Amino acid sequence: MMEIKQLSKVFAGVSGEVVALQNIDFSVKQGEFVSIVGTSGCGKSTLLSIVAGLSKHTSGEILVEGKAISGPGSDRAVVFQSDATFPWLTVSENIEYGMKVKRMSKEARKKKCDELLELLELEKFRDAYPREMSGGMRKRIDIGRAYAVEPQILLMDEPFGALDVVTREAMQDELLRIWSERRKTVIFVTHDLEEAMFLSDRIILLSPRPGRIKQIIDLPFARPRTQQLRESHEFYELRNQLRKIMG
Repeated sequence: MMEIKQLSKVFAGVSGEVVALQNIDFSVKQGEFVSIVGTSGCGKSTLLSIVAGLSKHTSGEILVEGKAISGPGSDRAVVFQSDATFPWLTVSENIEYGMKVKRMSKEARKKKCDELLELLELEKFRDAYPREMSGGMRKRIDIGRAYAVEPQILLMDEPFGALDVVTREAMQDELLRIWSERRKTVIFVTHDLEEAMFLSDRIILLSPRPGRIKQIIDLPFARPRTQQLRESHEFYELRNQLRKIMG
């Protein structure tokens, strides 16, 4: 689905060049859930921004199904940490927004919106406004709007970082439920190692600046993932091993 080959990113700073990413090299399979993890300043959000086409890389290449990325595209959709709902639009209007931009017919938009509202368990709130809803529910709207445009790859930049612990874990469960029903290739950025372990098939662990791949970890946990996994000895043992690798 996607290949990143020898990708580097250099910023021009006041006191000289700053190397943010260096020789990043990995691939992602179709339908795979991959998390990019690292400490602050390792370049994980910069990498996601480049994959989204919102930033330019200095060298190397990114290919989606063999085609080089040169900017934003409908094959990729992004869910950010900050609330990206439009407060003046209802829930259904928010979800239909991207489809409207793509000039889909009113009938097609409504059909897709109805399907997603059911998937997101937001049918009762279709005519509500984001200000009337909790942070977790607004995040579901963000995910629904991203799914609505049928991207090949869903890019998520710490989408649950602003939520409290209980809501964040509930949203992780919700994301996996949605992902299992409407399988998309997901690249998920987080600084939370346990979150990455719970959600992912693989973890790309980045070292601090310049951001390099320190290790790629295949998660041994079966799906579906449950609360029991979070509390298991196997989960905590692997978490402790990976923390030592992170340094």
